Amino acid sequence: MTTTIDGLEAFRGLVGQHLGYSDWVAVDQERIDRFADATGDHQWIHVDRERAKAGPFGTTIAHGYLTLSLVPMLLSQVVRVQGVAFGVNYGCNRVRFPAPVPAGSDVRLGATLASVEDVAGGIQVAIDVTVEVRDAPKPSCAAQVVFRYYS
Repeated sequence: MTTTIDGLEAFRGLVGQHLGYSDWVAVDQERIDRFADATGDHQWIHVDRERAKAGPFGTTIAHGYLTLSLVPMLLSQVVRVQGVAFGVNYGCNRVRFPAPVPAGSDVRLGATLASVEDVAGGIQVAIDVTVEVRDAPKPSCAAQVVFRYYS
């Protein structure tokens, strides 16, 4: 289910509320390999299937930044913003990777609106997000992402 937020003022009434969950998305080895190629990060724990079998997780794992890079796509399944002139990704206040995303896992995102602040011409919105692996005991990524929306 998508939460639709219509206009800048509508954000204020949602502070502290859970906005929903995205669909589950597969993080397979092909996605991990493509991310490694795109970033130049070919550390064995991500791309060497044979060596990773003997590693700490028993398989390859997604890059933490791959997991973080899924946030915009997954968040767009949770929140739809309308009634604004435009919005920009302003950054992150914090990012942590408490647990791995093993290759072949399904992940989804949950989001809670943390805060809304006025800025010149619009508002700044902070959203707490967690990316979780299906059936895992703790999240794989916990972050606070920040957007600015303008009227």
